[in-house]
Amino acid sequence: MLERLELEAFLTLAEELHFGRTAERLHVSTARISQTIKRLERHIGTPLFQRNSRHVCLTEAGRRLHEDVRPAYDQIEAGVEKAINAARGIDRLLRVGFLGAAAGQLMAQAARLFDQGHPGWRARLREMQIVDGLRRLREGDVDLLVVSLPHHEPDMVTGPVLFSEPRVLGVSSGHPLARRDSVSLEDLAAVKMLQVAEAFPEYWRADRTPRLTPAGRPIAQGPQFETLQEALALIDADEGAFVMGAQVSRFYARPGVTYLPLSDAAPLEWAPTWLVTNTAPEIHAFNRAAQNVAVRVSPPVRS
Repeated sequence: MLERLELEAFLTLAEELHFGRTAERLHVSTARISQTIKRLERHIGTPLFQRNSRHVCLTEAGRRLHEDVRPAYDQIEAGVEKAINAARGIDRLLRVGFLGAAAGQLMAQAARLFDQGHPGWRARLREMQIVDGLRRLREGDVDLLVVSLPHHEPDMVTGPVLFSEPRVLGVSSGHPLARRDSVSLEDLAAVKMLQVAEAFPEYWRADRTPRLTPAGRPIAQGPQFETLQEALALIDADEGAFVMGAQVSRFYARPGVTYLPLSDAAPLEWAPTWLVTNTAPEIHAFNRAAQNVAVRVSPPVRS
């Protein structure tokens, strides 16, 4: 049996792909995380992560373990939380997923407003990864998900835009473009563009990683990634570049990555989505709370 810290350290490191941030989230030292992962790898009998001074990624064995363990861990956590909520007189949970720190901040404030106005209900926030957000919404892990547009899923409803942010291009700080103050969409021909895993819709991937510049110049394809931290590690290692929202410059700063404003790109917009079959009125109540917060509070990045 795995110890609780071993399990939490493995799952958190699989998301963050960074020992320091994993330690911060679990409120322990980086050295303890490193020791815990090594102990777990000895127990399993094979490396679960590949790491060097600049890059951490899951091995194939680590990826399989994560895919097998994550759902069971989430189910246990949900069961414990249900018991705690029952003891506190909370009857129902509205599970809200989000992608990225800016959406997380907005959802946290919306959750407080929702909870205040709906006795017996509690909004529970869950951070999603780029690659699995839509799947987990479809599988019922969350009731509502805040995503960046475009979003055209026939089995989902898209709510009103909550906030927008300028686009930036993340490149290695050693790349020649990093010396520029800004770049244009034509400059994408000078980099390899990292690719979001194929589990994500083609129309969304085409928006983030086009094959051609506006003038028709080809854009080289770089490695695939599944999480933001994995993308940043690849950019840091000069394996490619990626287009992101400007929030990354505030929430995900790292010395080896430079964020360059895209001077001629449309802003990224963020909106809630939920399944067409989910007609619970609390969905709309939470959306109203999120809209009220978005209007009242200046988001950390807004165009």
